[in-house]
Amino acid sequence: MTSPPSRLRGNARQFWHRVTEGMALNQLWSQFEKDARSSYRLYSAGLEHLEEEPHKLRRAWRIAKAVFWAVLEKLTPARRVLVLLGLILLFFPAGGFSFAHGENSVEIREFDLHVWGGLLLLLVLLLELADRVVMKRDLEIAKDIQAWLLPGAPLQIPGYQIAYATRPANTVAGDYYDVILRPGRERGADRILFVVADVAGKSIPAAMVMATFQASLRTLSTSGVSLAEMVTGVNRYSCSNSQGGVRFTTAFFAELDAATGEIVYVNAGHNVPFLRKKSGVVERLEAGGVPIGIFAETSYDRGTTRLEAGDWLVIFTDGIVEAENAKTEEYGETELIRLVDREAGATPAEMLRQMLAELDRFVGNTPQHDDMTCLLLKRS
Repeated sequence: MTSPPSRLRGNARQFWHRVTEGMALNQLWSQFEKDARSSYRLYSAGLEHLEEEPHKLRRAWRIAKAVFWAVLEKLTPARRVLVLLGLILLFFPAGGFSFAHGENSVEIREFDLHVWGGLLLLLVLLLELADRVVMKRDLEIAKDIQAWLLPGAPLQIPGYQIAYATRPANTVAGDYYDVILRPGRERGADRILFVVADVAGKSIPAAMVMATFQASLRTLSTSGVSLAEMVTGVNRYSCSNSQGGVRFTTAFFAELDAATGEIVYVNAGHNVPFLRKKSGVVERLEAGGVPIGIFAETSYDRGTTRLEAGDWLVIFTDGIVEAENAKTEEYGETELIRLVDREAGATPAEMLRQMLAELDRFVGNTPQHDDMTCLLLKRS
């Protein structure tokens, strides 16, 4: 039979495991540090001009006041009133009064409003948590829907190896990647289309634009038009859903002839991918035009290159090369090229794991500020 102290310790361990989800203390601290940095970035946005105030005390007061209003204005008006009332009661001094209860007795009544102030703040916290739970549930559904839009297992292409991955900055992302088989007009003339795109912005708005981009791309990719014509069609459709160019999309399209290794590509304002030759020479793929969704009547140039045995095609979004550490230093394209040089003998899947691990080491506890996506293609 288990003794009461042992049972108590077991219940305590079970409670702590449930609260922390089995995370160690250093993991909890790391998560808290990331959350704190992310919250600070949210609430301190727009306060840069206050740093110019020469008087330290005045600057501290103005920053505290600005942060207070930044927090308060993110609540509904009713909750703002509850927070203000709770703070007033929380800092209201305790008091009391006395009155005569008889000829020789005095009754003293004390009141302490601190508890009621704390309860009001707790009520606001519970209301905000309820909103967060509902929003999180909706975001998880949106995340599942978005996952359906992205390719699953890599397409098997004899003589080639593919790997891809994306890491959203929030629950849902504005980055997109795809690998599509485009049937040719003649037998044996099939092409494989590789696409990596990045919608301006993050989270739900960017994800919705990404979904319309994917729908138009999938439709036009089966129409039999050339790559340049397909990109022009996607751009024309996107312009009708980009809020006058505000929600534009940078994208890179590459069409591979697997038999010859020939690649035809269009770079629509995207981070310049590079083709790393077996010899170590790096070729940047720049030909194209402006981002998708800005000008409806625009044309795109196409570029051509060739993927030989041992060559790498590396396509990425700006979240990879612009990842920042605690010193606000960026990872940079130079480090990405060095990684590809160092791991050139690996498979794309191994290379991708190394890349993500290196990015994790580089950024440390700094919150991810942009979606990260990378697609790797290697010819065996």
